[in-house]
Amino acid sequence: MSSADTENGYTAPAEITEAQELAVLIDSAERGDTQAVKALVDDTFEADFADQLEQMTAEQRETIIGLAPDTITPDVMCQLEDEVLETVLPLLGDAQIAQALEELDSDEATYVIEEVQEERREAILAAIPAQDRAEIEAGLEFDEETAGRLMQREFVAAPAFWTVGQVIDHMRAQGDNLPELFFNLYIIDTAFKPVGYVPISQIMRQPRSRAVEDIMEELVTVLTQNMDQEDVAYNFEKYHLISAPVVDTIGRLCGMITVDDVVDIIQDENKEDMLALAGVSDAGLTDTAISTVKSRAPWLFINLITAILASLVISLFDFALTEIVQLAILMPIVASMGGNAGTQTLAVAVRALAERDLTTATAMRAVRREATAALINGLLFAVVLALITLIWFGRQDLAIVIFVAMIINHIFAGLAGILVPLGLQKFGADPAVSSSVFVTTVTDVVGFFAFLGTAVIMLF
Repeated sequence: MSSADTENGYTAPAEITEAQELAVLIDSAERGDTQAVKALVDDTFEADFADQLEQMTAEQRETIIGLAPDTITPDVMCQLEDEVLETVLPLLGDAQIAQALEELDSDEATYVIEEVQEERREAILAAIPAQDRAEIEAGLEFDEETAGRLMQREFVAAPAFWTVGQVIDHMRAQGDNLPELFFNLYIIDTAFKPVGYVPISQIMRQPRSRAVEDIMEELVTVLTQNMDQEDVAYNFEKYHLISAPVVDTIGRLCGMITVDDVVDIIQDENKEDMLALAGVSDAGLTDTAISTVKSRAPWLFINLITAILASLVISLFDFALTEIVQLAILMPIVASMGGNAGTQTLAVAVRALAERDLTTATAMRAVRREATAALINGLLFAVVLALITLIWFGRQDLAIVIFVAMIINHIFAGLAGILVPLGLQKFGADPAVSSSVFVTTVTDVVGFFAFLGTAVIMLF
């Protein structure tokens, strides 16, 4: 607040936090103040209101929607996470959902309708115009996470011989049939196959008499309906695209994907990979403790089996642990350091695979790099830990044992961190989901075996 404001007796209102806004909204709903709820929602962006709905309990959402169902606008529906949208739609009438589907682009309408219960879906689709219904049903025919499901079927296309003036007149004549957001005009041949594109910004700069083929730019990539969404995102990132055309099985233009959809894909895929590396699934806002346990228990069971395997290795050297207690003290350090080294390499390898940086052509170079880095790190920390062991226990032979074990385990950890995801991908498995279990098993088993085996050789 400025000094002038203070002198005039004006006090600036305190900034309201998101948590306070949410609390006020919930309080108004619980008091049954419909007008206050509507006023609060009207002053909130759709995306922010969607976030507020996601933070509420199911009972609070039900109260607000019961008071003011019209606050759930088409744009709010699109912004909601699918698990929350699934709980919101049963609280809305068929007519409201049908009207929202009419207003939304086909890709957004498909996202909404797929969360509607099967028994309601037909009735809702029957209430919308035939063309809108056909576009939505066409999207539902494709697998989730494919370009065919993600694309919007509204686009603007023109033959190469049209002039800029004809294109502008054509777009104006379409009115509400134009996509809500689009960046490019796609140029098609007589078979309706895309041959190029013209940015809308270029259209607006040219005289009406200019032929669009004179300003047409070459398409750097064309997406297919069955392309996986990861490949879609990769193409957008690689070629710095704002939008891209989608073609059917015979190459005809049938839709487009815009960058706003790809941002969501990238976030979803990154979150999925991060959770998969930890062996868990996303704990959504509507998930219960039981569903969370069901998703995590299988991976914990696999970890239990691998832990037993590591313990079996330890049991082979129980006589050594009995006679030299210091081995039991130092043993976890070797396995822990190897596990961390393997996890570091694994994270880098999985990310490189996802971004197509780690390919068959670059695999051997990457393996050599990780093996060399593992050897250097192994030597570095082997020296450090050997000195600590010598000072701690005063035994040179024990220091040599842990020196050798640290180097061996680091090398195996580095190799496992990159070879395991490469091997899983080669056999068609998702490296992000399965790699961590195998890498942890390698580092534990090799770490214990290298340490205790070396100890038996040198100390007995």
